[in-house]
Amino acid sequence: MMPRLAILVGLLAGIVVAALILGAVYALAPESPTSIPAATAAPEVSSAPSSDQPTASATAPPSEEPLAGPSASPSGSALFHIGEPAPALVVRQVGGGTIDLASLKGKPVWVNFMATYCPPCQDEFPLMNGFAVRYAKDDLVVVAIDVKEDEGTVAAFAESLAATFPLGLDPNGSNATAWDALVLPVHFWIDRDGIVRDGALGGIGPDIMARGLQTVLPGVTVTP
Repeated sequence: MMPRLAILVGLLAGIVVAALILGAVYALAPESPTSIPAATAAPEVSSAPSSDQPTASATAPPSEEPLAGPSASPSGSALFHIGEPAPALVVRQVGGGTIDLASLKGKPVWVNFMATYCPPCQDEFPLMNGFAVRYAKDDLVVVAIDVKEDEGTVAAFAESLAATFPLGLDPNGSNATAWDALVLPVHFWIDRDGIVRDGALGGIGPDIMARGLQTVLPGVTVTP
């Protein structure tokens, strides 16, 4: 019995001593703040831009809308010389004579650069025939300029399609180059003052043809 009592007393004494030591350590330790004052708190860092900062989408220019046609486009205007005096055009006419655009000043003129092997050119000629006949009373002159083909080939082509307007020859393509007619067919509408008012890449239908003619026939109702 005595040994057990001695052990129990020793344990209680050890617990009391340990408690006294911990109390002394706690009492001597420096007091630390339990929270960080708001004034010294670190600023919050966010990866997202604030609402008043420009973003890529806010500063990027708006995308350009698709343009309705060549005459409405700055690049189209440059391509077709719209608003500019028509380039010079003097070519030999199929069947004899000369086509000189300068001599046609005072009349509305429709100039078409084409080639006989070009399917759109073949499709457009009957339509052009109809417009040439219908608006001849309004002084309309239609001329087609064949690029880099011999006269016999062009004459046969004109006869097969019963062309009602003159055809000219551009055997080395120099006139087509001067007019920027790099893809065939190409159409230009020139007013009575010799200014290009509209242009179009072929093949086109009667609606586009009527639109072009309307720009050089003011006061005339042009229908497809």
